[in-house]
Amino acid sequence: MLEAKSVPRPGEGFWLWLIKMATGVLIIVLLLVHFIVNHLAQGGLLDYAGVIAYYSNPSIVVMEITFLAVVVSHTLIGLRSILLDLNPPAKLMGTIDRLLVLVGIGAVVYGIALALVVASRSV
Repeated sequence: MLEAKSVPRPGEGFWLWLIKMATGVLIIVLLLVHFIVNHLAQGGLLDYAGVIAYYSNPSIVVMEITFLAVVVSHTLIGLRSILLDLNPPAKLMGTIDRLLVLVGIGAVVYGIALALVVASRSV
C-alpha cells in the first residue's frame, strides 16, 4: 500500500515547506469564510454598491487582505517548488527566488492598496 507523505523537497527547506502546508490549510478556511460571507450571506453576487457596503466593515477588509496574502504566498511557494523540479543552477534559483519575492510583495501591496481604496469609498 502506498503511503502519502508530505516532506520538504530538496532545496525547499523546512520553513518554506511549513509555510506552504499552513497556507494550504488557511486557503481552505478563508475560502469557505469568503464564500459564505460573499455569496450566501449577501444573497449572491454583489453589485458595486454591495461591494462598497461589504467593505465598510473593517474586519472584512482585514479578512480579504489576509486571504490575498495567503493565496499569493502559497501560489508563489508552490511555483518555486515546481521550478525546483527542473533542477536549475543555484545562481539561477537565487535570481528566481528574488523575482518571486518581488512579484509577491508587488501583488500584495497592490491588493492592499486596492482594498483600502474600496474601503475608503464606504465612508
